[in-house]
Amino acid sequence: MVKASFCIRENSAFFTIKGHSGFSEEGSDIVCAAVSSAAYMAVNTITEILGEKDTAKVKDGFLQFETSGNSAARDIIKGLLLHLEELSKDYPDYVTVTTEV
Repeated sequence: MVKASFCIRENSAFFTIKGHSGFSEEGSDIVCAAVSSAAYMAVNTITEILGEKDTAKVKDGFLQFETSGNSAARDIIKGLLLHLEELSKDYPDYVTVTTEV
């Protein structure tokens, strides 16, 4: 199962995504692909397009990212949160999303 947790505050935003969905075999798992694609798009947009100097920690089945950047960076992470919440509604046995205060 993919487990995503988010913490979005006034001056920072943080998320961790870990695990594999187990929806289907590696290489044909559309749930893992959807989560990974959305997460990498968010991180790349913040670091490469907005130019924030934040870094991601990446391992197999693990992505962690934190930004203390501008409101646009936090809004991108809010968009990722919304996207993954919708995926978790469609695939509740494969994706969970939690938010921290």
